[in-house]
Amino acid sequence: MAVNIFTLKGEHIALCDLLKIEGIADSGGQGKAMVAEGLVTVDGETELRKTAKIRAGQIVECMGQQVQVVAKK
Repeated sequence: MAVNIFTLKGEHIALCDLLKIEGIADSGGQGKAMVAEGLVTVDGETELRKTAKIRAGQIVECMGQQVQVVAKK
């Protein structure tokens, strides 16, 4: 599984935006569709909220890719 590290610029990022920025989804709309279809997990649990606030320390998985979210240093 591919593991990416994403550094937050603020306190959180919307899940659909994270999927788009990391290249897992081609667009925000596709990211929202992936979440709605139950293809995305956050910390091992299926996440159905398209704009869930993803914070430092969380791990997002989708389509065989894993994104570890870290705080800005």
